[in-house]
Amino acid sequence: MTKPSFPVSALPAVQATRRRLLKMFAGAPMLPLGGAFVSASVLSACSSSDDDSDSPAPGTPVANFVSASFIGMAAPSLSDAAAMATTTVGSKLQVNFDDGSNQTYSLAYAPFFTTGDIVKDLQGNDVIAGGYYDINNAPIMDKSGTGAARQLFSDAPDGTSMIHLPDAKVDGVANPVFVVVQFEYVTKDLGGNDTYGKLPSPIAVLTLDQDPDTGKLTLARYHNVDMSQAHGLWITCGASLSPWNTHLSSEEYEPDAFTAKSNDMFLGYSNYLYGDSTTAKPYHYGHLPEITVNPDGSGTVKKHYCLGRISHELIQVMPDERTALMGDDYTNGGLFMFVADNARDLSSGTLYVAHYDQVLTEKSTARMNWIKLGHANSAEIEAMANSLEPTDIMDVQYTDPGDPTYTLMYCDGKANWIKVVPGMEKAAAFLETHRYANLVGASMAFTKMEGTTVNAKDKIAYSALANIQASMVSGDAFNAAHNVLFPTTVAGGVLAHALKGSVLDTDGNAINSEWVPGDTHLELSGEDLDTPDALGNTANADKIASPDNLKFSEKLRTLFIGEDSGNHVNNFLWAYNVDTKELTRILSTPAGAESTGLHAVDEVNGWTYIMSNFQHPGDWKKTGLHSVVWETLDPLINANYKDKYGAAVGYVTGELTSINLVKKTA
Repeated sequence: MTKPSFPVSALPAVQATRRRLLKMFAGAPMLPLGGAFVSASVLSACSSSDDDSDSPAPGTPVANFVSASFIGMAAPSLSDAAAMATTTVGSKLQVNFDDGSNQTYSLAYAPFFTTGDIVKDLQGNDVIAGGYYDINNAPIMDKSGTGAARQLFSDAPDGTSMIHLPDAKVDGVANPVFVVVQFEYVTKDLGGNDTYGKLPSPIAVLTLDQDPDTGKLTLARYHNVDMSQAHGLWITCGASLSPWNTHLSSEEYEPDAFTAKSNDMFLGYSNYLYGDSTTAKPYHYGHLPEITVNPDGSGTVKKHYCLGRISHELIQVMPDERTALMGDDYTNGGLFMFVADNARDLSSGTLYVAHYDQVLTEKSTARMNWIKLGHANSAEIEAMANSLEPTDIMDVQYTDPGDPTYTLMYCDGKANWIKVVPGMEKAAAFLETHRYANLVGASMAFTKMEGTTVNAKDKIAYSALANIQASMVSGDAFNAAHNVLFPTTVAGGVLAHALKGSVLDTDGNAINSEWVPGDTHLELSGEDLDTPDALGNTANADKIASPDNLKFSEKLRTLFIGEDSGNHVNNFLWAYNVDTKELTRILSTPAGAESTGLHAVDEVNGWTYIMSNFQHPGDWKKTGLHSVVWETLDPLINANYKDKYGAAVGYVTGELTSINLVKKTA
């Protein structure tokens, strides 16, 4: 995710009639998808009828699901300012059956809460949704305003995973289903001070009560996970559900250990977490946290230190339950892969980074090979993180030392001259991963490679590029060595990687995986505009702009794409059918907000859901992109989202039309 450059905000004000309908009808019946009855937030209707006259008689044949397609919505305009200032869903879903019939369902958005709302914890006590806690699990209070202090809460909910446990049992909840949601940051405190990255990121387990008849989800309990065993969490961004039903989190923009002692953000983080500015150690951050949900609605954390210390942004574990492909939301970032020693266990394994031996352009398909960075287990790397100073590992100079034993590289857009301390190669590989990957010849060319997901049937993985610029563009001699050379496209694009087995690394050793990316091409691209359009968009509003969250639905054959764009006035959630290549807009977030928390759930108790959050509504200035809309929309955003301190966590659902559990044939 991109650090907001402007102020932030929070949730939707809907018309009274629509709000009443959503409250009454937030779930939906099942549809037969691939032989199993499923329904959705995206397939789910808002209501079910007491009249069962449409139910088939026993033995009546049922029309089975064949395919589904989305019918898109137009981008909201200033003629409907209220729609621009809230979450708007004007799309539909058409479901096709094997008897030649189809049904079309209107879609809507159903929030669980706006951050800052009062919700109930597992004991029934009042807590603040999205609230922040220190290392001792005490609420972190904001005393910067002119009024009474209040607990700091996030305006940036992000990665989300729905988890169903067959033995779930939560007091007072009839049909518990869990959703894990993480909160990336707080944009500002009550005094208006920039607090980005200065607070330890919380993660909550939501206990939802699922209506078995309609699929509707209702928030029942909220549990803040204790992060003390993980040294707290740093800027948790995108997330994914592991094949073994855990939440794989992220720590983005790892703090530079060489400058951390003078970095105001890291010093502030340590102060909020520990109560002083010196306790937090930079090597504890930039790793992969994993959340396990317990049947009682509580959760525990384990941080894995052996997947490389990079700008983790939504990893994807492949169906083998061992191979993880990782986004790297960084400038001069790389494509990283981890192959675990054992299935369902990320605590030890081998770390790799890609080098393209053919030139990747907007029109070419380029072959890659894989450089082994090392093998490690989490405990040994955590021990290094506990004890090592950055100068124990390598020497970093920011001006040319005039010494040929140093290697010039660019890290986060800045020139570095690097030399590894002899014998510290493993520490360098796992704690200074970006710099070490440069040293060994990786294609460290990507700018803001964000979400990653997989189409398992076709063995294709996808990676989002929020921007195609800086380290990726042609015309720079240093970039040319990495073989990743695109024309500048600020609106970004989506890469597709063909996956295969029997791959050798650059040392000639076999990589123990059948899910290794072998080549890459550009699947989708945004389109920059030469001049802004009438609304102020600097990218074509009918194409993706700065894709971030990516999730793939196997049953719907659809790649879902959430935007983190400074190029669209409203960011959108898109559905891209990988068979028809049709791109469809299905949701619009409030102006200035980012589409986050994307999670496509093919089936939970016979229902399908699309989880969707947003962050920082009204993140803008009076000038630039939002100058056309600011005066009209800013008061609406403030009214809807707690003066820009709140944001929504929720899901896409049906609106008015009931969806039958079965479809009779003629």
